[in-house]
Amino acid sequence: MVNRFAFGQLDVPVIAAPMAGGPSTPELVAAVTNAGGLGFIAAGLLSAEGCAEHIVAARKLTAGPIGVNLFVPQPPTGTSAQLQAYATALADEARHYGVRLGDPRHGDGGWAAKLDVVHDLRPDVVSFTFGAPASEDSVRLRNAGIQPVATVTNVEEAQIALARGADALIVQGPSAGGHRATFDPTAPPVDEPLEDLLAALVARVDVPIVAAGGLATADDVAAVINMGAIAAQLGTAFLLAHEAGTNPVHRAALTDPQFTQTVFTRAFTGRYARGLRNRFIDKHECDAVFGFPEVAMLTGPLLAASVKAGDPHATSLWAGTAFAKAKAASAADIIAQLAPDAVPR
Repeated sequence: MVNRFAFGQLDVPVIAAPMAGGPSTPELVAAVTNAGGLGFIAAGLLSAEGCAEHIVAARKLTAGPIGVNLFVPQPPTGTSAQLQAYATALADEARHYGVRLGDPRHGDGGWAAKLDVVHDLRPDVVSFTFGAPASEDSVRLRNAGIQPVATVTNVEEAQIALARGADALIVQGPSAGGHRATFDPTAPPVDEPLEDLLAALVARVDVPIVAAGGLATADDVAAVINMGAIAAQLGTAFLLAHEAGTNPVHRAALTDPQFTQTVFTRAFTGRYARGLRNRFIDKHECDAVFGFPEVAMLTGPLLAASVKAGDPHATSLWAGTAFAKAKAASAADIIAQLAPDAVPR
């Protein structure tokens, strides 16, 4: 009999959300787990080899449970003409930063190879974003002692995920930073509060539910636990952690008084995501087109050049609505500050 992870076993019901693109380092994953929570490797943008390297590195730093997050492959949503039009709109930006825009190719991010990696290296949990895996993939993971978990943004997505074998759900509210986890890549952002969505799912499903989106304090964690969540998932709260790989421009922006608002945008990646409002969003949101990962590939060199130049106005600054409460501290200290004082377990 394979011993399988259970969210209810966590000493602290706090999960560090997988943050693709750098923040979720193996060091952060292990530090969160060692502090009693659950750390997550963000493998959505990693190669299969990179995913394996991160799992191995995290395992060397902790004997506790770890999770891995994968992006479910997306159907093409942007035409070649639309992508070319957006590239034309970005031409002046590319000239300003002295780079060539990337090649907007569609792909699945090495989906099958990464499924093989997690099956072979066996993290305790594998969560999925942008959709649910096929039923046979869920069964394969479960038979290897891995808990398959789906990230959902509404009741309908939850039903699909459970039908395909998800053992637990991560319920993402609209205040979350980074990409919306909607199964439909073109779905417009909605403002249904996390509390309402959590209540609806608690009443309808009989699996563990993790609440995510806009949570920043021990009171926030306690509130969702008391509503029926098994744990709270937070990402923005860990962006300034000492162990996080958040780039210096992003770190500085989170505490820069010129940034006062977060907004949804598809300008950076072709999929809606929440980040600090900057010049690039204001200038290009109206030109932006759907198409993930094509748009992300197109803008990638531009974003990297903006960071290299120390300029926060042409790069994605993903953050949730509670970003002002993020603190620079060790992951252990952050976990200690988030632990509810008295939570019924």
